[in-house]
Amino acid sequence: MSGNKKLVRQNFRDSVFKRDRNKCVFCRQTDNLIVHHITERNLMPFGGYIKENGISLCPEHHKMAESYHHSNGEEYPQGFHPNELYRKIGSSFEIAQKASKRLERYS
Repeated sequence: MSGNKKLVRQNFRDSVFKRDRNKCVFCRQTDNLIVHHITERNLMPFGGYIKENGISLCPEHHKMAESYHHSNGEEYPQGFHPNELYRKIGSSFEIAQKASKRLERYS
């Protein structure tokens, strides 16, 4: 992995954790946090490594959020559809996609 990609990924994690105050946005847990890509990386320009596409989750809530991706969008717990996750952080697919295009300069 190139140095630029590592930097982009680290900045992604740091900015999401900072925005979410190092807590799961659902239960406020602070241990073992994961930065979840709301829209899968392969569906976003340049991988979607921008805070507008990331959300801090504990392992339990991350599993719930991943259920959407693993079921091809057919099954997910209430509150865990990508649009609902975006709303939780004040973003949207469109905002995230636009922000992700700015990563072109690092590719």
